[in-house]
Amino acid sequence: MPDQLLPAPPSDPFAHVVYYEPRIPGNTGSAIRLAAVTGARLHLVEPLGFDLSEAKLRRAGLDYHDLAVMQTHPTFDAALDALSGARVFAFTAQATTTYTDVSYRPGDVLLFGPEPTGLPDAALVHPRVTDRVRIPMLAGRRSLNLTNAASIVVYEAWRQAGFAGA
Repeated sequence: MPDQLLPAPPSDPFAHVVYYEPRIPGNTGSAIRLAAVTGARLHLVEPLGFDLSEAKLRRAGLDYHDLAVMQTHPTFDAALDALSGARVFAFTAQATTTYTDVSYRPGDVLLFGPEPTGLPDAALVHPRVTDRVRIPMLAGRRSLNLTNAASIVVYEAWRQAGFAGA
């Protein structure tokens, strides 16, 4: 079977996924894969808890690295500057709005915090944050895996966009 040319990711993504100072390379590798299969753009805010050439990152991302659009930013403000004008939804267990309450629009920013701690207060109260949003869980549970959480929201935003490009 001859190699097929794969379509390029959409030029106008339905969403930007921002990982604020991610710590676990496997989760970021999985996020690269998520971006590649959905067309979302992945943004990483430094400092990272790993090197981008780390084997665990490459392994988790499989062969999707070349199919995803990813950008690193030296600071949170630099990431927000690159995404100027976009609505920013910060995901935290301390929110009252649930991810299904949001009517997502093309170009929205889905902001997730680092694995061990979640988003710091400075990010949650940043003036560019449109709303704080949560993913419901059973009481007494601490958190979801970072990329599992991002996947839930990315697929809801993409569903609302009519699964554009699928």
